[in-house]
Amino acid sequence: MERKELAVELKHNGNNCAQAVLCAFEDEVGLSKEELRKIGAGFGVGMGCMESTCGALCGAQMVLGMKKYDGKPVLRDAAGILKEFENRCGATVCKDLKGRDTGVVVCDCDDCVRHAVEIAEQL
Repeated sequence: MERKELAVELKHNGNNCAQAVLCAFEDEVGLSKEELRKIGAGFGVGMGCMESTCGALCGAQMVLGMKKYDGKPVLRDAAGILKEFENRCGATVCKDLKGRDTGVVVCDCDDCVRHAVEIAEQL
């Protein structure tokens, strides 16, 4: 199964978007699924209120840190992830992606998870 589809399956089985992205990289980051679920627990639904950054994007940024951080800043890569996610999904804030205020869904959760995983795979 492709990693992005694994992440979507994880999302539909008790994980928020951040946890789903993180757990899809369990084999690469050296932490257990339970540890990754704990790390991502507070990042779903735009940090619990739809007012903040998409959990899938947060998960991709955490994967970046675990895969590439070696004591030197990864800010350029982090900015690249953010821009690529926004290009693919149309926004970065949960409420904007889900159309909470407009009634127009820009990108659904499953596709946000897929895009976040694809972007993180490119690291």
